[in-house]
Amino acid sequence: MSGSSPAARLQRLFEGHRLTPTQRRIAHCMVRRAADAPFLSSVELAELAGVSQPSVTRFAVALGFDGYPALRRHLREVAPAEAEQEETGETYNEYQQAVRAEIENLQHLCDVLADPAPVERAGRLLAASRPLPVLGLRAASSQARGFGYFAAKVHPDVRVLDEGGSMLADRIDSARRAGATALMCFALPRHPKESVDALAYARDQGLTVVTVADSAFAPVAKHSDLLLPAAIGSGLSFDTVCAPMLLGRVLLEAMCDGLPDAQARLEEFDVRAAARGLFVE
Repeated sequence: MSGSSPAARLQRLFEGHRLTPTQRRIAHCMVRRAADAPFLSSVELAELAGVSQPSVTRFAVALGFDGYPALRRHLREVAPAEAEQEETGETYNEYQQAVRAEIENLQHLCDVLADPAPVERAGRLLAASRPLPVLGLRAASSQARGFGYFAAKVHPDVRVLDEGGSMLADRIDSARRAGATALMCFALPRHPKESVDALAYARDQGLTVVTVADSAFAPVAKHSDLLLPAAIGSGLSFDTVCAPMLLGRVLLEAMCDGLPDAQARLEEFDVRAAARGLFVE
């Protein structure tokens, strides 16, 4: 564990516990503030998560601790010493720290992918859905568009849903009527209420929801049939999302494995692109 990021260690601590929505909110807040979590009082954590102080105590008990002080003591004991910096005398500026945090997030993702079954299952679900709606609002819109751009090269009908508003439900309805069986969602902080509502609506309409989110305790978790977590970096003014982006590419690979004509479609595109002179070699 010592080689992983604080956020990754927290997620592993929370995994396997049946948490209430309020407790998931606390867990998500702690993951977001992973570096500070071992030093927050129960009152401070309650304020940050927008819950009551007794809820924080019940959360700690749900994790198997006698109370919040015991949980905080545990977090302090497992907090990694900056061994590498102590040994080498190196210090890192804020930009380097952000890069190092993303490297740790990618390493954690690598460890998670040691079990490929969830990604392979997701790939089969996405490949079988015709059409395939891909949802991503606000901060996650670029993830949805990027996934949709590449998915459209191998999938016959990809529909990117990257704008909210009253027509979002209409577009989900349209995809469902056209035969969609699954919806791909990218969800990143801050999580728009529209995204949560859209997933709830999609499931009500019978779609299987596959979600890439920053945490297994993100607000979209309870409306996802298969959630694949990929940690984000929060050391800069704006979050860094290398791990979710890479996980999206891994899902594309898994989806291609479920599409027998994927390679033929890619080769056909290359031929057309060459004939049209689309790219400069």
